[in-house]
Amino acid sequence: MLYKHHWIVPCLKAAISKCLGLAIVGGALLVKVPQIVKILAAKSGQGISITGTILELTAILVNVSYNFVNRYPFSSYGDGVFLLIQTAIIGALVYHFGGSTERAIAFFLTVGSLTLLLCSGIVSLQILWTLQACNIPVVFAGKMVQALANYRNSSTGQLSAITVTMLFFGSMARIFTSIQETGDQIIILTFCVATFANGIIMAQMIYYWNVPVKSKKE
Repeated sequence: MLYKHHWIVPCLKAAISKCLGLAIVGGALLVKVPQIVKILAAKSGQGISITGTILELTAILVNVSYNFVNRYPFSSYGDGVFLLIQTAIIGALVYHFGGSTERAIAFFLTVGSLTLLLCSGIVSLQILWTLQACNIPVVFAGKMVQALANYRNSSTGQLSAITVTMLFFGSMARIFTSIQETGDQIIILTFCVATFANGIIMAQMIYYWNVPVKSKKE
């Protein structure tokens, strides 16, 4: 009896992973929208580290292109596609409200060009694997730059609590889906590091919850 049903657990895990992966992809459609809305409403990107944003964007771009070229299931990385677009918008807005619309446009066009290049197949899979391996310190550094900015400001500025929370739980869930759908150790390790780093930002969000955003005069 046990032999006949030995396939149930693996199938159940695969089904849960697939549903969870698609749910994460669906959630990613809106995960950074609260952040974008908050910046637009304040007409300011104050408190958001452009260096941290660029590092995060680099990590997302490499991860998406690596998964795409490897032809992994879209449910295992599709959220990265939407995060890539939304993070690029955030970076452009930070430049725009920082007084440099030209940089904002150049920034957005550069991200688009690099995305097409890395996903085109021109870059070898071996190079993409190396870039994905380098993603681990990049992911951590990107979040720590933001964490340091939060610490120095004693505030999380225009960071959105909804976005931060969704990123934390999303990266945590991605550990499971990556194990089930790709089995790629480098991707699994990347999401483990991302979850830890996102956890630090979320802890700061809770700690600085009642601290007002500093004005430029201050």
